[in-house]
Amino acid sequence: MTAVLVAYAGRHGGTRQIAEVIAAELGESGLTVDVRDATDVAGVGEYAAVVIGSALYYHRWRPEAVRLLERNARALAERPVWLFHSGPCGPGAATHQVSLPANVALLAARIDAERTATFGGRLDPATVRGLIPRLMASGQRAGDFRDWDRIKAWARDVGRRVRTRVTL
Repeated sequence: MTAVLVAYAGRHGGTRQIAEVIAAELGESGLTVDVRDATDVAGVGEYAAVVIGSALYYHRWRPEAVRLLERNARALAERPVWLFHSGPCGPGAATHQVSLPANVALLAARIDAERTATFGGRLDPATVRGLIPRLMASGQRAGDFRDWDRIKAWARDVGRRVRTRVTL
């Protein structure tokens, strides 16, 4: 059995990069990890623990991450699950906590997920599309606000918790 799934959903690669760093930290703690795009996850039955992350767009999770939670709610309720989202940009983004969107909060409660982590996001003016994102990317919100040390520390904590809660 593969021990941990780290699934992610995002449009421009920033959340994928966070998922890869989380997976690397979990691997360093001795766990076997699969990193997969949420759209490519058919089920979670083969995993002992699951981490799911989504980019936040206008305070919403990506639909593919929500669908993963909805389709697998029963199986997720039977194993430890950690959630994270990325997206706050601008000054103070790295430490800004954002509540789960209401639909995701209901799913998180249903599966008894651990407390959600919020990580600063990345807003690259070269990759944004649309008028509002371009306007946002031209001001203080443009840049990379991910705190890699904080992300790695969170992942190490998840790894410790997986090892104490799951027989591998």
